[in-house]
Amino acid sequence: MAPVTDPIGVVLAGGAGRRLGGSKAKVRLEGRPLIAYPLDAMWRALGSVAVVAKRDSELPPLPGVTIWIEPDEPRHPLAGIVHALRQAAGRSVLACATDLPLVSERLIRQLADADPGAAPAVVACVDGRPQPALARYDAAALEPLAAALDRPARPLTEVVLGIGPKLVEVGDAEELFNVNSPEDLLHVRASLQRRAPT
Repeated sequence: MAPVTDPIGVVLAGGAGRRLGGSKAKVRLEGRPLIAYPLDAMWRALGSVAVVAKRDSELPPLPGVTIWIEPDEPRHPLAGIVHALRQAAGRSVLACATDLPLVSERLIRQLADADPGAAPAVVACVDGRPQPALARYDAAALEPLAAALDRPARPLTEVVLGIGPKLVEVGDAEELFNVNSPEDLLHVRASLQRRAPT
């Protein structure tokens, strides 16, 4: 079990998933709901995980998992991160989007253990391109991120880069592959089959 000083793992599940025809969390991938993949990686890495969702978010059954209900508006991934930081009561939050099924326990631990220096967040990136939906947000990030909710039309990447995060390069770019379409599901299914132990 991870020490209590570790971040709380949080899976962001408040998105509408329109391009997939409904809730991303419930989309089936190799017989399991999509949300099960990041949830499992979080449990293994941190031993503590919650799901942040809207009141109207469609979720599969998640026995034993804490659900934090974020405000109805705005509909922006930043809202889930800010709500999680408020619920965490001073602890860091390691956020992961529902649609990142290839994220590994190893990468989550890497982000959890990274020294942020003076930065309020540690963000995964590939070739310098950040993925702020897979990041550790420390308590110091709450105030500037909450202030940015007043302008929710801004892209999440722009907002997070604005707080001066530390970027952590990811060795396996596929871990940051996010599912937005049926074609993406096919890609991830093939990747899971390649990675399966023989």
